Amino acid sequence: MQELSLNILDIAENSVAAGATRVVIGIVYTPGPAPLLTITITDDGHGMDEDTVRRVADPFYTTRTTRKVGMGTALFKQAAELTGGSFSVQSRLGIGTVVTAALHPDHLDAVPLGDVAATYAALVQTSPEMEFVLRVCRKGEDPQEFVADTAQFREILQGVPLNSAPVVQFISDYVRENLAQTLGEDLFL
Repeated sequence: MQELSLNILDIAENSVAAGATRVVIGIVYTPGPAPLLTITITDDGHGMDEDTVRRVADPFYTTRTTRKVGMGTALFKQAAELTGGSFSVQSRLGIGTVVTAALHPDHLDAVPLGDVAATYAALVQTSPEMEFVLRVCRKGEDPQEFVADTAQFREILQGVPLNSAPVVQFISDYVRENLAQTLGEDLFL
């Protein structure tokens, strides 16, 4: 995939397919001489057994019946490992799944973060009944954090559907603005 936000979208869509009601997307940027970008997607879906967890990053393994390959997780793993980073999947049946990719964004082979705002807005638009939380944090001397949470949006909007066009546009703009402020334009773009 050409940007990490598409990997996030793929993993979050897997969470929706696994029956999750809540998906938390965490993005943590740690600046410094060896900067690190850590992306974590946590869900409360059906979870996976140990054998499935071992095979989940194999591009020729998928639980879907509509196709015979599953490239999303394999490509996310590759994006992390090509930068000297790491990738892990932890899951328990009936509990949920945590997918974590740690990347070095200054590495020659680093894939850009991409349009996380569009990814988050697309998730909300296509699954408005779900709870999606986006937590973005910049560590270091000037730490910053912001959270976008559909539960808070629902409370503020008092019955206005989250998947209505004006709300989706507001959510996208809100996330885009706060991402740029929290992570900085250079990493965000």
